[in-house]
This record gives sequence, C-alpha cells and structure tokens, in this order.
Amino acid sequence: MSAEILVNIRPNLTRVAFVEEGVLMDFKEERAASPTLVGSIFRGKVLRVLPGMQAAFVDIGLDRSAFLYVGDVRQDVESPPAFLLEEDEEKSDGGGEESGEGGDVNTPIQDLLHPGQMIMVQVAKDPLGTKGARITTHISFAGRHLVYMPTVNHLGVSRKIESEEERTRLLNIVQELRPEGGIIVRTACEGAAKDNIEADLDYLQRLWKGVDKAYNKRKTPGLIHAELDVELRALRDLLRDGIQRVRVDDAKAHKKIVNFIGQFMPKYKDCVELYEGKASLFDLYDVDLEISRALERKVWLKSGGYIVIDEAEALVVIDVNTGRYVGKKDLEDTILKINLEAVKEIVHQLRIRNCGGIIIIDFIDMDKPVHREKVMAQLEQELAKDTVRTTLTPMSEFGLVEMTRKRTRPSLVSSLCEPCPYCDGTSYVKKVSTVAQEIFMALEREPLDGPREPGRGLVVRCRGDVADWIYGEEQETLEFIEKRIGQPVVFRVEQDFHVEQFEVGDQLQAENL
Repeated sequence: MSAEILVNIRPNLTRVAFVEEGVLMDFKEERAASPTLVGSIFRGKVLRVLPGMQAAFVDIGLDRSAFLYVGDVRQDVESPPAFLLEEDEEKSDGGGEESGEGGDVNTPIQDLLHPGQMIMVQVAKDPLGTKGARITTHISFAGRHLVYMPTVNHLGVSRKIESEEERTRLLNIVQELRPEGGIIVRTACEGAAKDNIEADLDYLQRLWKGVDKAYNKRKTPGLIHAELDVELRALRDLLRDGIQRVRVDDAKAHKKIVNFIGQFMPKYKDCVELYEGKASLFDLYDVDLEISRALERKVWLKSGGYIVIDEAEALVVIDVNTGRYVGKKDLEDTILKINLEAVKEIVHQLRIRNCGGIIIIDFIDMDKPVHREKVMAQLEQELAKDTVRTTLTPMSEFGLVEMTRKRTRPSLVSSLCEPCPYCDGTSYVKKVSTVAQEIFMALEREPLDGPREPGRGLVVRCRGDVADWIYGEEQETLEFIEKRIGQPVVFRVEQDFHVEQFEVGDQLQAENL
C-alpha cells in the first residue's frame, strides 16, 4: 500500500497531509500566528482554587487563564516524587496527549493547591472557543519510540502492538534500562533495536533535565519548553514502514526535516525529497479539493447516499441518509450497504476534520440484528486505524451510536471557518413574514409624542423584500395598524440592511437622516 507525507510550507502557514493510495487520510495545519500549545510546558501561577468545581485557574502567561482539573494534579506538585502506578498496557499512543490523565481525585484540590503557588504544567488541550487551555501537572515527552513521563513510575506498551512476544521483548528492554520515571512504549517502537530505544530514552531524559532547569530559572509565569513544529511532530508520529516518500516544497524546511530524521529515524532519511515543481504540491494529490469537501455539511457517498455532519462546541452529530441510492434487492440490503459505506466515510471525515468530544452517529434503522453487528464490526475496524483515542458504545435499538474521540486542538472547521456574520452562526435567518410581524408589533409600541403635523407619519426603514412582502401579502394588516395608531406608515428601502434589520421613526427624523 503506497503512502506519502506531503509538507506544504508558506510564509505564515505550514500544512502536512498524509496520503494513502491517493486518498487524504490525515491533515494538520498550523499558522505562525497561532501555533498549537499542546505539549508545551509552562511555569504557572495558581490564581484561584474552586472547591465546588474541584478545579483551579492558573496563569501561564497567556491572554486567558488555563484550567486545571483535580485529576490532573500530582500529589506533590512542589517537589514531585515518582509514585507507583499499576502496570497498564492498555495506555494508547499519543505522547503528551495521553499522559496527563488519571490523577488521584480522592484528595480535594484545596489540599493540593493554593492561590499564588507556582507549578510546572503542560498543555493537554488548546484553548477552544471561550475556554482557556486545559493543563496537567503530569509532564510527558513524546519521542519516536517512547513516551517519557518523569513524574511517575509506570511501564506500559501500546495496545496496538499485538504480538505478545514483541510486547514482552520491549518491556524487558525498558526494564533493563531502568529509567527514572515512567515509560510508554509507542506503536512505532515495534521491531526497534535496543540501541535505538536507549538513544530515544537518553534524548528524552536530557530534554527533561533542560526543562527542569528552565523552570527553576524562570520566576514569572510563562513558556519554558515549546513542542516541536507541526511538520516535525507529524513525521515523528506518522513516519513508518510502508511510507514511500516525504515530499517537502521548501528548501529550508527540507533541510530541517532531513536533520531531524537523520538524528531520530535515520533509516527513513532517503525517503525525504525536495519538491521543486511549478504546480502546487497539494494540487498534485487533490488535497485542497478534499479539504474543501471536509468543510461541507453534506458529504456524498459513491453509491448515491450521503452523510450530514453538524458540529457544535462539544458535540458532533452525524446523520446517514439513503439519498439517491435505491438498491437492487430489498430494503434491508439497501440500508446495510449504505450504512457500511457510511462507516468508512464517517471515520475518514472524523480524522480529516479532527472532530472531537462526544459524537452521535444516526445510522439508518436496521431490523436485523446481524446487520447491526456488521455495521458495528466495520466501525470498530475503521476506528482501529485512527491514531487518536476513541471509545465506542453499542448501537441502540434506534440505530444510534455514541462515541468519544479525544480532542486536543480545534477542529478543521473551527480553524478554517468562522461564524457567518449574516446569521451569526445560527445557520438560519428569520422569514420575511416573521420580520413583517415584528415590524407591526414595533409600530403598535411606537410612542406618540403629542400631536403630529397633518400627513406626518411613521417611517419604517427595512430591506426591500420585507417591504414587498408587506405591500403584497399584508396590505390589510398594514391598514389596520395605520388606523389603530392614527398615523400613516411609509417604507424606505435600505438594501444594505440585514434581512432581520429594521428601524421605526417618525417622518421628520427620517428626512433628516
């Protein structure tokens, strides 16, 4: 199976695409003005401790305070001794994304932290919407083969390494190295030689010593260690056997990538290629076309069915529909085919869009239990390919599947789009008939400041289509309002107005505008 990693560099934007068999499978982008903070380490100052929420707000030198949950606080954050955790080989890959969870929630946060306290923290989730960054005191460093956690005693192997013999070999190597702190063996470590694992661990331990030194040196809240650039993070996490080429369209970035791969993944050094063609690198693989498709609400399936993806702040709802597909045999077979095809596209879209949080999938109802089992088995199989941690619940009798997908950074839609300034993000506007009724109510409420000059009445400034509706469909109501208020009403068309916008005033005021 052919696979390539494409790195597109522009002055203020870096984009990385993972393409497999000509299909975009993963996409990351980062703007120079707003790089991700996930994995970066800060010296923080506790601002407020909230016992009622069992959380604290911490100043880490950003515009908004960061949020620290009690489960992400070590027992001793001033001088962190390693404490023993039970061996957990179900810990999934993800580097710093995974290691900040699972703290002791039995000790109240007010017994662990106090306002004014200085602590070392790592960003676990970027600021999202109006929320500040979520942070953890469980520091971790992701290398090529290992995730190093200097504040805990924990040994684990990625569950995606299925061979029991290989898991045992890797665990024995790590135990033999006797690291100070905890280790998770990543999926990329499968088949790695002991020397490479030892070199990875040595690098991560030296990195930790540098961070610890920087923390003690800095006296105010702020950054003490930044995570790798997006292109290097992508290579660290995605580069593996089976990837034929890494194509980079910038000479400076190409040199940086060659040096990085030469140091940490030397066997892939010959895969890196500098692209110097005139056509855009992403256009060669239709990546931009696929990204545009990922921004659409409706995604068509090859069979003629389609899925609808609605994204809210903490919830993603996906609806599966038959669309133009009518099937060949019977209804149940038609529904099964659409649902199975939708599964692949749903997981594909989740990865490209980087959807996270709670996800509800509304499959087309299936009467046969065996069909529901097939769809769930297919969904589990596709999700197993996702590098982001997911959890899945059984399908309900109504065809609903609930799942969660770990979210650490904003989704593609929230990164590339903003709420519509016209509808203010509601995705709908009031009908002209509704606006007309609001105008009538406003006219009835309009105060009359004493006697008016003969013929002087009220002026309504509004959009032309609203005025047309009133004159065409509500003439009788308009006459009723004029009689009720004892004043004539005239309309002034303002085509620059929002369809929901209108203003009511007297005629003299309108003439002075």
